[in-house]
Amino acid sequence: MDDYRGLADALADDIALGRLRAGDRLPTQRVFARDKGIAVSTAIRVYSELLRRGLVTGEVGRGTFVRAAPPVPGPALTEPAGARVDLELNFPVLPGQAALLAPALEGLLRPDALAGGLAAATTTGTPEARSAATAVLTRQGWAPAPEQVLFAGNGRQAIAAAVSALVPVGGRLGVEALTYPVVRAIAGRLGVELVPLAMDADGLLPDALRGAGRLDAVYLQPTLHNPLGTTMPPARRAALAGVLAERDLTAVEDTIYAFLRDGPAPLAAVAPERTVLVDSLSKRVAPGLTLGFVVPPAALRERVAAALRSGGWMAQAFALEATTRWMAGGVVAEIERAKRTDAAARQALVAEHLGGFAVRTDPASYHCWWELPAPWRAETFVATAARRGIAVTPAAAFAVGAGHAPNAVRLALAAPPVPALGAALAVLAALARGAPGDDGVE
Repeated sequence: MDDYRGLADALADDIALGRLRAGDRLPTQRVFARDKGIAVSTAIRVYSELLRRGLVTGEVGRGTFVRAAPPVPGPALTEPAGARVDLELNFPVLPGQAALLAPALEGLLRPDALAGGLAAATTTGTPEARSAATAVLTRQGWAPAPEQVLFAGNGRQAIAAAVSALVPVGGRLGVEALTYPVVRAIAGRLGVELVPLAMDADGLLPDALRGAGRLDAVYLQPTLHNPLGTTMPPARRAALAGVLAERDLTAVEDTIYAFLRDGPAPLAAVAPERTVLVDSLSKRVAPGLTLGFVVPPAALRERVAAALRSGGWMAQAFALEATTRWMAGGVVAEIERAKRTDAAARQALVAEHLGGFAVRTDPASYHCWWELPAPWRAETFVATAARRGIAVTPAAAFAVGAGHAPNAVRLALAAPPVPALGAALAVLAALARGAPGDDGVE
């Protein structure tokens, strides 16, 4: 059916003719479906088509907005707004990565080598894959036993499998009050209730976990937390390990960004029998050809493996073969080192342009959390930035529960070229020093 394309064309015309302006919020997909007398699934296809054409931008938890302009090469940051500078998504891919990755793929395409990549999907991988993954995951004196490592298609699937294994339908998963938005979507699909837990500057509060009522498990990001960019100190990890033991709970520890930072040791090192560690190569290498890792304690290994199989979240053999070659050949380690340098350079731009503002981050992080000055509100700032061709994410996308979201935005620093990032941060800083309406849009 092409009906959805006709609806998308009509909205595209509204954008082109100025009836829908840059920064305008579209109705929710359910409201659009009701107004047009169509199925919600058709509305989803309409909005997906607009996203594909580059006419709108959006993220679960905040809505869909008209983009500042269609994509053109090279970001233009003065009015009229130019190409979208993406400070929403955080998939760092460095110049020169392809040249590092290609040789291993060339070897995999030989008929004798390709046979392994044509096998069925698997949770346990091969001995070579487990050995290589162990080396990649090892840090600060902690290393998983190779037989502990299970493989998923990516990090999101690793999280989904861990949550599915630990929390039954209708169960309760404790999460930090600000958390990775994908966890909210996973919980919704699995029929799991999220319980927001209070945080401070050091991360999840042990007393919040202790007093949270019935929980089946807890999900947390101790190192380079998304969206806050902060890292939990060792003392707080030890205190949380004590509460896990006290409450007989298991934690899902997401270490997706931990490769960017030296220490502390993961929670899995402090509470090895009560932690399921999840990670992936999506940030370390690239999202297009990636691999997820799940490292459960021995007592939970079969349950997690069963969740991977039943959810269809297993690693595909070709991706497993390719990434094993990258891991074992040292390519992943080389890219990790380069990304540490890249993240530090981008954080230096944050310090340069946003110094004096209330920014929470880590010098090793690929993102930062910006508490906006008065009189700005997060949604207004997002829309105003969009009119300048810059996409940022408001706090509401990360907030769990019905409470008021902080008046803040997350800036993902990885996507733009470094000069474009610096220019975008300068524009955002100038906006923040002004007031809503100063950009002349009525």
